[in-house]
Amino acid sequence: MRKRLLLPSLLVVSVASLILALAFGSVTIRWQELWAVLNGAGGLNRSLVLDLRLPRAASAFATGGLLALAGALMQVLLRNPLADPYILGISGGAAVGALLSMLLGAGGAWLTGSAFGGALLSMLLVFTLAHGHGSWTSSRLLLTGVVCAAGWGAVISFILAISPDAQLRGMLFWLMGDLSHADDPWPGLMVLALGVVACLPLARNLNVLSRGELQAGALGVAVAPLRWQIYLIASLLTAVAVTLAGSVGFVGLVVPHLLRLAIGNDQRLLLPAAVLLGGSLLTIADTLARTVAAPQQLPVGVITALLGVPVFLYLLRRSHR
Repeated sequence: MRKRLLLPSLLVVSVASLILALAFGSVTIRWQELWAVLNGAGGLNRSLVLDLRLPRAASAFATGGLLALAGALMQVLLRNPLADPYILGISGGAAVGALLSMLLGAGGAWLTGSAFGGALLSMLLVFTLAHGHGSWTSSRLLLTGVVCAAGWGAVISFILAISPDAQLRGMLFWLMGDLSHADDPWPGLMVLALGVVACLPLARNLNVLSRGELQAGALGVAVAPLRWQIYLIASLLTAVAVTLAGSVGFVGLVVPHLLRLAIGNDQRLLLPAAVLLGGSLLTIADTLARTVAAPQQLPVGVITALLGVPVFLYLLRRSHR
């Protein structure tokens, strides 16, 4: 009964989070005014809601959904419940690409393209180093990702050290996760939809793979091709999310964990639920980021870290019981 109601309930939560994002911010819009705008009323509120808040809220939802879906896939791939999309160093590569673009004075599409290129470069680097001359294992992939992430961290520190003061604030905001420049949600939403369509047919095999590679192989699952598919899909989802909003942590780690505790490890239900809950969580976090210190806007990564750290510690303690 609870599982049957989960997806409809999360869909309601998703719609509610988007409505809250449209109503609250540095200027609060009353419910009657919001309803009037959604029914075609004009004026300043219409511009504020439809031109500014709606694209940002949709971008936040897409980013959260991408990260949560990638996190769920990565935890199955590595068979590690504490894995998340950033463990393979993809966000570090994206951050280096974006910071180099900012340092050279480029913005807009150049910044987005540089971040995406950095993410793809990091993905290829981790895969090549982990694969070597034989097949890669989960532990080798995990360790290679951690080492590459540390290397990207050193490069990021170097870039920040040589950057002029005028550009430093924008760079730091991007590194902490920032949706203020995410004014076009359609690329993220389209990739999210394609990711869900690509992942759902794999859900049954993912359920078998989560029990172990030997058991999956004995039951007829082609383990190596399946791992390739998971790795590529999760990496590309993470790369797009990082390109949209910078380094937003904990969503890909916490959301699959919470859902697994609530409904178990059935990927047929967990994957779409992760998309809805991850999107709702980041939409609410971004609304808080725009509201709690208004008119100042906080990086959304600060809010997700404040929410995610205690949840992560609780889950870590629970895993040792």
